[in-house]
Amino acid sequence: MTAIYACDPASSRGRLFDESESAHRSVFQRDRDRIIHSSAFRRLKHKTQVFVEHEGDHFRTRLTHTIEVAQVARTIAGVLGLNSELTEAVALAHDLGHTPFGHTGEDALNACMKPFGGFDHNAQAVKIVTLVERHYADFNGLNLTWETLEGIAKHNGPVIGDVPQALAEYNATHDLELNTYASAEAQVAAISDDIAYNNHDLDDGLRAGLFSEAAIRELPIIGACYGEVERRYPELDGARFTHEALRRVFGYMVEDVLSESKRLIGELNPQSATDVRNAGRQVVRFSETMFSDLKDIRGFFFENMYRHWKVRRMRRKAAGIVREMFEIFMDDPQMLPDDGWQKWAMIGDEAQKAQVISDYIAGMTDRYALQEYQKLTDPMSIR
Repeated sequence: MTAIYACDPASSRGRLFDESESAHRSVFQRDRDRIIHSSAFRRLKHKTQVFVEHEGDHFRTRLTHTIEVAQVARTIAGVLGLNSELTEAVALAHDLGHTPFGHTGEDALNACMKPFGGFDHNAQAVKIVTLVERHYADFNGLNLTWETLEGIAKHNGPVIGDVPQALAEYNATHDLELNTYASAEAQVAAISDDIAYNNHDLDDGLRAGLFSEAAIRELPIIGACYGEVERRYPELDGARFTHEALRRVFGYMVEDVLSESKRLIGELNPQSATDVRNAGRQVVRFSETMFSDLKDIRGFFFENMYRHWKVRRMRRKAAGIVREMFEIFMDDPQMLPDDGWQKWAMIGDEAQKAQVISDYIAGMTDRYALQEYQKLTDPMSIR
């Protein structure tokens, strides 16, 4: 049963460019489908989550992470009575703006773009779905509904103060009400992102040998889950044991969000999606106890995974690749591909050139970035 505070597709604020809507799909279904069919979504297959995509077939990529986020989000949205199609659309689009090499690539590109407004992957996701994707005859971008764009822009909360340039530019023409919270559907997408990466970083870190099971058993929640599996399956060992333990960690996070969110929504008693946006706080969140426990787990990840010497080596190389490509293209934009990028980079001022180069680099997969860098810097590469 749909909750009164859920977003209703029949009452959508619509699209920037008017279109005839589908007779068979709701507006949010159509948004979801356009996102899945976008070029940017396909490129997530070869973009880093933590490990560069060529380091192993079983590590999460940005695409498999996104699919896991969408799966969690659909589950939570269904229990809370929210619109699962809008929730899934925001979840599927939330990482479209990520650069190659994950947050390392983003940090490097942001440093390069500091004189020109900086770089932010959430703002870039909005830019991609409103401008960079160019497939439709009547408009640039995907012409998504206001609700989906709002969710992409501010699923992590209101965007106030120093608004990223790409987002500010779009918001000037299509007001996404950046100073309010997003819909409950978008908040579900955001918390599902936290659940997914906390769970799969455990799995990937163990698989990569960056830390041991003995080490993570000292952490809150995780140790209790391992103990539960030992009591129930005393003869189980190896990969099955680990999987049983980690799936319980996953389940505890989901159950905590559901319990806390029901409590907060009950206190607020919203009568519409607008009431959720104007609540002045998130209504979909972890309990304080779970939040504290996850803070300890994230601290462990930072010390033992994200700052591990193997990861640091790859990150240093990745940052250098992004910086050097940016410098090469800024020095000579005619080295950009001639399928539009050259023209766009050369028709404006220095800031316009930098924005085009930033868009080009941000859209690269890990694989393409490595190949392009080799072509630009390796004397033995003829193209």
